[in-house]
Amino acid sequence: MKKPELLVTPTSVEDIGPLVSAGADAFVVGEQRYGLRLAGEFTREDVKEAVELAHRHGKKVYVAMNALFHNDKVPELEGYISFLKEINADAVIFGDPAVLMAARSAAPDMKLHWNTETTATNWYTCNYWGRKGAKRAVLAREINMDAIIEMKENAEVEIEVQVHGMTAMFQSKRSLLGNYYEYQGKALEVENRKQEKNMFLHDKERENKYPIFEDDNGTHIMSPNDICIIDELQEMIEAGIDSFKIDGILKTPEYIIEVTKLYRKAIDLCVEDPEQYDDIKDGLLTEVEEIQPANRPIDTGFFFKETVY
Repeated sequence: MKKPELLVTPTSVEDIGPLVSAGADAFVVGEQRYGLRLAGEFTREDVKEAVELAHRHGKKVYVAMNALFHNDKVPELEGYISFLKEINADAVIFGDPAVLMAARSAAPDMKLHWNTETTATNWYTCNYWGRKGAKRAVLAREINMDAIIEMKENAEVEIEVQVHGMTAMFQSKRSLLGNYYEYQGKALEVENRKQEKNMFLHDKERENKYPIFEDDNGTHIMSPNDICIIDELQEMIEAGIDSFKIDGILKTPEYIIEVTKLYRKAIDLCVEDPEQYDDIKDGLLTEVEEIQPANRPIDTGFFFKETVY
């Protein structure tokens, strides 16, 4: 039984070393000009340094270019991909076919990971993009465990699944949503709208707080809970899922490091000693709960169709 890759999203270059020590196998980095909902902003120099640091430890770096691009940015894509080729980035994450076309021209050997976050819901679509050049499909967060296993059984590409962290519920290319709720007197009010990382929509009926932030890609509303399936990994590992992702968006570096340590332990035990994993998995879940922010309860997302939003 193979070990799935443990993929982590650092907030800065300074996180790379500690996350390597914590057990991360690979990293997602990038800048918001090209990538969506990143845990941290990485300039070109930062990306280069991250690749060098990771490769020094035998780890990989995938660079996010999964934004949806308008005409004004299309001429930049080949140049950025050429830069990533020069610094030996391990893969480019894309959702827009414009990136695929630019990569074919600028770096035909570059490994591509297809990630639209919402449309990877069946294995046939994953294979379609595989035949276009993608080597991996990042599955949508809204599908259940049975569908994930079936997709892996039929996929011609690698399969990546998010196992921890918040998920996006809504994105608009415009920054008007906050204005709408704040000034039209709707039930969901905006709190701390001027503070970039401490802004929420309140749903008083359900007592939920939805993180909301605006960046170069528009307005993003995130889930009120964090996915956590540290105690439910065995079925996916046995099915051969290739990569488990911890998404650290809007989390502290310290939190991401501690969660990475716990998932490293869980994955290693599940592969090497499944009975011991079964014995301690509830304890691992408790350890996650102990470091969770007070306003971020954990659940199993859509893996067992528990989440509703």
